[in-house]
Amino acid sequence: MTEVVSFQSALDIASQYKKRHLLLGNGFSIACNPGIFTYRSLYEQARETHFLPIPEAARMFEVFDTKDFEVVIRALEDAAKTLPVFDPAAQHMADKIESQASELKTALVRTIADNHTDVPNHIADEKFWACRQFLSHFLNPDNDGKVYTLNYDLLLYWAAMHDDPPFGDPLQLTINDGFGRGSGDVADYVTWQGETNARDQRIHYLHGAIHLFDSGSELKKYTWRDKGVPLLTQARVAMEDGMFPLFVAEGSSEQKLSRIKHSAYLYHSYKSFSSQMERKDQALFVFGHSFSGNDTHILRKISDGKVAHLFVSVIGSLDRVDKQAFLERVNAVVRQRDTDPELAVTFFDAASANVWGASS
Repeated sequence: MTEVVSFQSALDIASQYKKRHLLLGNGFSIACNPGIFTYRSLYEQARETHFLPIPEAARMFEVFDTKDFEVVIRALEDAAKTLPVFDPAAQHMADKIESQASELKTALVRTIADNHTDVPNHIADEKFWACRQFLSHFLNPDNDGKVYTLNYDLLLYWAAMHDDPPFGDPLQLTINDGFGRGSGDVADYVTWQGETNARDQRIHYLHGAIHLFDSGSELKKYTWRDKGVPLLTQARVAMEDGMFPLFVAEGSSEQKLSRIKHSAYLYHSYKSFSSQMERKDQALFVFGHSFSGNDTHILRKISDGKVAHLFVSVIGSLDRVDKQAFLERVNAVVRQRDTDPELAVTFFDAASANVWGASS
């Protein structure tokens, strides 16, 4: 029987380490609003709004019996590479398949923008207050930890920027995400300051985010504060103008890593995560991640590193039959550590973390 401890017990165990870091998966967003931030709802929304105009690509979801965009994108890209090997004359068909994979990525981006709460005040203040309290265990001056997210949505950004509750002492969150203004900048957006602020950056979007736009010469972050326009509205307008968010939609872990290496921002964040995983006096909390093979490029850094302790959130008991595959994936990451120190793992109850409040 695998023990599942409370979040507070996990924090108590982690107090022996110099720093605590946090890795967020899709479960972080689902816990806030399960009706929006899931692959199933993205797929249904794409169909309802006709963001899946390509019959063949849409049919692939049925063939693979999935609602996961990444699975279909991976299959299309693999087919585009494989087909010419067997039939060099079919290059035109391979090009068509590759083009449809690209269009499917565009459909995913548009769907996320369309299927997202427009403004943060559509989410209760109490949820954000609870989330900020959760984040404060990692983003505080004493701990000096970092938060890494694999999600594309705006929830982490909104929580970081939200006000504290009007009662009690304010939280001292260290929320530097690496974006700011250079001397003399007057644009209605902020830009990533690159390596100049690397040491101070605390929040990292490992797979990009819907409010980050790569203009070629600089990486822009749109903010409500500068324009008074909801971020989703700004994102939609930018996409209508032919711009798209910095967004990793590739299917396989290898393809994701290749995309990451071609972006200065993404690669910096990836290297930051890798660097922290190399420090044996630190601990990593993972919330809302399934440890799926699509993120092997991230999980491998945990196994290959020296981080001492892995704390993993779980919903319910690990003794349930439907949790066995998840448990084996986590244990596989632990077993792959073949250098000192050994990687310890502790499972904690996701509900007890109170990430979005007691009702989440």
